[in-house]
Amino acid sequence: MEFSTNWITDYVDMPEGGVDEIAARLTAAGMAVEGRREVGDDVVLDIDVTTNRPDCMNHLGLARELAVLTGQELKPPSIEIDEDGSESATSIAAIQIDDFTFCPRFNALIVRGVEVGPSPEWLVDRLEAIGSRSINNIVDVTNYVMWELGQPMHAFDLHKIGKNGDGLHEIRVRTATEGEAHVTLDGVERTLDSTIHVLADPQSAVSLAGIMGGEESEVSEATTDLLLEAAHWNPTGIRKAAGKLGMHTDASHRFERGADPEACLWALRRAAKLMVELGGGRVVSGHIEVKKLASDWPPRVDLDLGRLNTFGGTELDASATERILQGLGFELQDQGEGSEVGGHAARWQVTAPSWRWYDFEAAHAQDVYEEVLRIYGFDNIRTTLPSLGAPDGRTGREHTLRRRVQDVLAAAGLAEAVNFAFHDAESDDGYPSLYGDRPAMLLANPLSERYSTMRRSLLPNLVDSARFNQRRNADAVRLFEIGHIFVAGKPGVMVGDEHDASDWGHEEMDVVAMVLGGRLGTPWEHQVALDFYDLKGMVEALAAEMGAEVSFRASELPKLRRGATAEILLGTAGANDQVIGYLGQLDDETDAFPLYAAEIALEPLGRQELELETRPPSRYPSIAVDSTLTHSKEVAWRELATAIESMATPDLVRFGLQDRYEGQGVPPGAVNTTIHFLYTAETRSLTQEEVNERHTALTAHLETRFGLR
Repeated sequence: MEFSTNWITDYVDMPEGGVDEIAARLTAAGMAVEGRREVGDDVVLDIDVTTNRPDCMNHLGLARELAVLTGQELKPPSIEIDEDGSESATSIAAIQIDDFTFCPRFNALIVRGVEVGPSPEWLVDRLEAIGSRSINNIVDVTNYVMWELGQPMHAFDLHKIGKNGDGLHEIRVRTATEGEAHVTLDGVERTLDSTIHVLADPQSAVSLAGIMGGEESEVSEATTDLLLEAAHWNPTGIRKAAGKLGMHTDASHRFERGADPEACLWALRRAAKLMVELGGGRVVSGHIEVKKLASDWPPRVDLDLGRLNTFGGTELDASATERILQGLGFELQDQGEGSEVGGHAARWQVTAPSWRWYDFEAAHAQDVYEEVLRIYGFDNIRTTLPSLGAPDGRTGREHTLRRRVQDVLAAAGLAEAVNFAFHDAESDDGYPSLYGDRPAMLLANPLSERYSTMRRSLLPNLVDSARFNQRRNADAVRLFEIGHIFVAGKPGVMVGDEHDASDWGHEEMDVVAMVLGGRLGTPWEHQVALDFYDLKGMVEALAAEMGAEVSFRASELPKLRRGATAEILLGTAGANDQVIGYLGQLDDETDAFPLYAAEIALEPLGRQELELETRPPSRYPSIAVDSTLTHSKEVAWRELATAIESMATPDLVRFGLQDRYEGQGVPPGAVNTTIHFLYTAETRSLTQEEVNERHTALTAHLETRFGLR
């Protein structure tokens, strides 16, 4: 919103730093100045006034803030008027309110004998500087007072308001009838319904309540007598009505956010004073008022100075606190000594001013703290660490397990991803789940169809993240995610249905998923392609770090390539068949490079208490041996590894897969597997003859059991 600095300084003196200081002070206090422009000898500021501060959507409100910030006196405009006692307002017009919840207050004044014409130059300049178009002296005054005091109002041609049975011009606040038509000041005929309130005379609607006046009762050059109205409207009711009609006006903008309930008569008297000065005429004695304000008006809050200083890390004394709050319009009633902090103690009952009613409608002491601290200046508060009197809470088992998994996978070069806990139904059905065929949980109010189902696997979203990077020419992708997967206890259960969460009957499982693929390294260095065995090695390393033993069993699963897919079993193969995860190559030819994925349940991995053991390396040299075995492609590496473990001597400290080759020189249906062996003794040096003897026996056993015949 735009505001004139010349206008603001009508009510508070220009600070020494000029417009720059105004902008800096208001910004620091929460009214961010986002721009400025020069209009003649004026500087117009573009100020972001937040929705909870309708009291600052006018020049006097901003001047009030500036006066407190700079320690100056606020100079409100005069509302003194000379009234004509020859007749009274209540003998000319009457007000009736059907719904006090929607309209808790309505005020009106009568001005007779005005001359409608152009506005003086100063008024036109003021309005045009902030982007408001001049119409005539009467309408311009109503707009001027709204931008001055924050209270929207409307001027009716008195003789265009119909009379009731008592001969009084009557305005009634009522709901529109279904299908009622009304032409507003912009010339648009609008069809209303019973949810929209109007101001009406005995014959028809004359204005949309709190939004815009009507064309039939507007002020024209022929107008001589005026009925000025200023009312207070329910913010929710105005917001709904304006939204339904597709309208947004300066009046509705303020009423939707909560105008000052006590400003109606003040604004009317200010407008009447200006109208008489600019258009002649006289103000009829008295005013018309109908009101029924809420019983909890005005809001009050208890404030303890010691707690304020503890909360803010300040050492404010009572006089400084009183100056700030009273300058902002709060009333303080002394309640005696409060808690002492930094030698200062005081306690008050604080009553919010009428222009902050909605901001403090459900107020707490912290709301008052904020008022004091923002004026005191957040930059004046020393930066300190809070004191923590209580010991740190113990880390839970699940949190500890997650942190260990994160550390292992990050050390392996994977980056952690975090995705939504829901996706679309098609993705959910496409990937395997550790819950098998258990039904998914559906969202009752999804953000979109893309996010309609609680995930039964982490892979759909994680694979999407990997492919997002692929499409942007990433050479390699290495991602992991830790999170919960969900299934419904009963088919068709929806999260967000109107029953307790305990009735959902759902289950959750903590899992980790990994996706990798691509090539590591640079063209002028040795490049390595990530493959199935890299992923398998990460799974084995993760299990070993958790103190668990895993094995693998070939399998066929949706979305994963046949012959490059395995289930992950807890323990040695054959000892039990507890499947805790799966891994494999994604079966999608459109990928820029092959992607390999795995998903594992965390709880089984974390069952074992990890026993750390330190074992110094042998002082004696090791002997490495590589052997190649030609065997059927149907023989999995797990079978070879199990056989080697069963025949291993104590001196065989390590073995591993070095290479697998199939092609020229290898019989059809066979593969050459090269295995690396490392022999070391702890008490002496092994001889080559000893290693040859032991290794020959081992390879003979492998040849006999698995060799191609």
